[in-house]
Amino acid sequence: MIIQAPGAVLDNQLTKDLWIEVTQGRITALSQGVHAEPDKVIKGILIPGFIDIHCHGGGGSYFSAHSTDEIEKVIATHRSFGTTGIVASLVTESIEDLKNQILRLIPFFVRGDILGIHLEGPYLSHARCGAHEPSLLLEPNIDQLQELLTLGQGAIQMITIAPELNGALVAIQFLSNNGIKVAIGHTNGNYFDAAAGTDSGATIVTHFLNAMSKERDEKSIANFILNDERLLVELILDGHHVPFETASEILTTIGSRVILVSDAMAAAASTDGEYVIGKLPVLVRNGVARLTSNSKLAGSTLTISQSFINAIHKCGISLVHAVRMAATNPAQALGITDRGAIKVGMRADLLEYQVNEKKISLINL
Repeated sequence: MIIQAPGAVLDNQLTKDLWIEVTQGRITALSQGVHAEPDKVIKGILIPGFIDIHCHGGGGSYFSAHSTDEIEKVIATHRSFGTTGIVASLVTESIEDLKNQILRLIPFFVRGDILGIHLEGPYLSHARCGAHEPSLLLEPNIDQLQELLTLGQGAIQMITIAPELNGALVAIQFLSNNGIKVAIGHTNGNYFDAAAGTDSGATIVTHFLNAMSKERDEKSIANFILNDERLLVELILDGHHVPFETASEILTTIGSRVILVSDAMAAAASTDGEYVIGKLPVLVRNGVARLTSNSKLAGSTLTISQSFINAIHKCGISLVHAVRMAATNPAQALGITDRGAIKVGMRADLLEYQVNEKKISLINL
């Protein structure tokens, strides 16, 4: 199949008049110019499919659901908004419940329906637990982590850990040595805790400025994150988790390292109302999810598509920069080399972005 586009984001540049050849789901050729006999002509800009490395649910369902149909619904919901690669994030539960959730997700990983599993808990700070049940939080333990990794059969790709916890640095080093991406998050730590965690192998920051101190003095965790180029930094760009004005400052400062994530709960692309996250009751009003117990934010109702549009139209980020944050950087964070950009040999996970309409569509091959 030959696809002709009036423009595309290619090699971190916006190019004009590009055609690509797709064979069996892969990009087999591309060239600037106008093809004589294209099979499909699009009106918008060609961009790579989005990758969400932090997503709990959507379409009214969760990745933690018992039903295969509900898990498939989450994947299909986000795919319909352009997320062609997704990591299933799980909140804190008992270890036995987590094991069962992991086992239910393994077939989706094996088929390639998800890119892996992210354990956002239970190795989090009580002081910064957010929408995680505090009574179930644990200090990291190597034997327990090894048991979870063995059970996961390669599906567990990422684990969030508060680096100041007892045993955290040893655990981060162990996980890093075993190819697991470690994210610093839900932490009450400071500059030195973040530095120790990063030196031990952490490479990602879980939803920057959420579930951590927002102070930016020289000894703050935010200051370390803003200045250490080893870390890729998640950002929930909905205007609620981080005000757009603050987000614009962050993107100006460290935009090359930012990853747009949804942190979506079940209400993403669904309706307002009553939900739960883990076992905690949540009320969603006007698209904002908060715990009923204390009104703390409880995930978002974002899709990466909306985050992408917010980056451009609320924060003034260029289209090329937004593509990097929504596709290229998350692929880099996971060590994935077959997606995240438009290149020969990569998967043909392609989107059409119609600039004036602020519309993103999945290109069906």
